Amino acid sequence: MTTARVLLVEDDARLAAMVADYLGEAGFRVVIAATGAAATQLIGAGDFDAVILDLMLPDADGLDLCRAIRAKSDIPLLMLTARGDPLDRVVGLELGADDYLPKPFEPRELLARMRAILRRRGGQGPSEVLRFGRLEIDKGAREVRVDGERKPMTGHQFALLLALAERAGRVLSREALMDMTRGESLEDFDRSIDVHISRLRAAIEDDPKRPRRILTLRGAGYVFAKEQDR
Repeated sequence: MTTARVLLVEDDARLAAMVADYLGEAGFRVVIAATGAAATQLIGAGDFDAVILDLMLPDADGLDLCRAIRAKSDIPLLMLTARGDPLDRVVGLELGADDYLPKPFEPRELLARMRAILRRRGGQGPSEVLRFGRLEIDKGAREVRVDGERKPMTGHQFALLLALAERAGRVLSREALMDMTRGESLEDFDRSIDVHISRLRAAIEDDPKRPRRILTLRGAGYVFAKEQDR
């Protein structure tokens, strides 16, 4: 599996470091450029699979840089913008950017958009998919699919499902599940594991009242079934 190499063009050092760390943990190799000049030099000398480009740079207009990149390369490009004018986003897309993300943004969304761009453009972004019959859990894209249909869920619900699936066949107490998923979601959420399990079943079970994937062991906790539908 090829690891995607990404050029991050961002002059906010703190934000750049946060994004680089987050994408790095997901398997990407990130190179940071704080100016348009540095980005131009790196693109000319480097071999990148994608570019994340901030439109507000100290020495260049991001739209001009987007235009210059597109004139020489078809590399996947995602724009970051704090500008309020929607016209900037429209112009950027017309210049050839593949997608945009307004600031402030959720790192998980940036990761999901990067993977989507790489998939659409034929890139090889790092990914790992857990398969249980008709159920697929895409760790990289943080997506859950049943029969190929995406099942929307919150970040905390995804983390909870992943914790169970990665330990299929093992009984996990409510306390253990809380420890495994703590800090996975930045949103406020109901801390009741039972409530989240109920919502997960509604999303992935054929009959939530008679679950076959996430089973309850009274007095012990929950277990994710190893053998499921085929």
